[in-house]
Amino acid sequence: MKKIVVLTGAGISAESGIKTFRDADGLWEGHDIMEVASPQGFTKNPKLVLDFYNQRRKQLLTVQPNEAHKALTSLETDFNVHIITQNVDDLHERAGSSNVLHLHGELLKVRSTVNENDIVPWKKDVNLGDLCSNGHQLRPHIVWFGEQVPLLDTAVAITQTADILLIIGTSMQVYPAAGLIDFIKLGTPIYFVDPKPSLNASQYEHLTIIKDTAAKGVPKLVADLIKTKA
Repeated sequence: MKKIVVLTGAGISAESGIKTFRDADGLWEGHDIMEVASPQGFTKNPKLVLDFYNQRRKQLLTVQPNEAHKALTSLETDFNVHIITQNVDDLHERAGSSNVLHLHGELLKVRSTVNENDIVPWKKDVNLGDLCSNGHQLRPHIVWFGEQVPLLDTAVAITQTADILLIIGTSMQVYPAAGLIDFIKLGTPIYFVDPKPSLNASQYEHLTIIKDTAAKGVPKLVADLIKTKA
């Protein structure tokens, strides 16, 4: 069974109604990125940061997976599928995907501010005074700017084994996630689904660009892959 590795970004979740956080002026919901997505911001104003993610968490619980999320699950009948996502939502899992790696953390989990491996599921608000089992303040289980991406090596290892690479709804501008494409084997077919693709056919051999939204382009691509067992 061939292995398909799928890299997904904010574009696939935006079609479910998830805000992409960053506005055209670079602000996140009116905040400078470093205020709400950095260790320094959390140290300076933890309540602001907790409130920011509390609002994101509430919104996540009101939306549903879209046709792109659902289509990817159907690939598992004919392929060994691994999804590597930059998204912090759980829409891939809710759609039924079995193997999902979250490079940037998960919104529905929190962790200790002292022990990054002390992670627990969490669907309600996180407030100052909410403590882990060892008595330390809880924080969102999100990889902030300036922090290491702990699952990057795992993502690289998965990407290296891909027989087919799908890239969906990501600008391929955010590193280190964008660099994963450089770890595929020579000759690996690449399918890039995005209404405004940032890659072009001259950059990568065997690159197919599908200039469409995820919700429209992914179901068509999945149907073709299953039909041809590419």
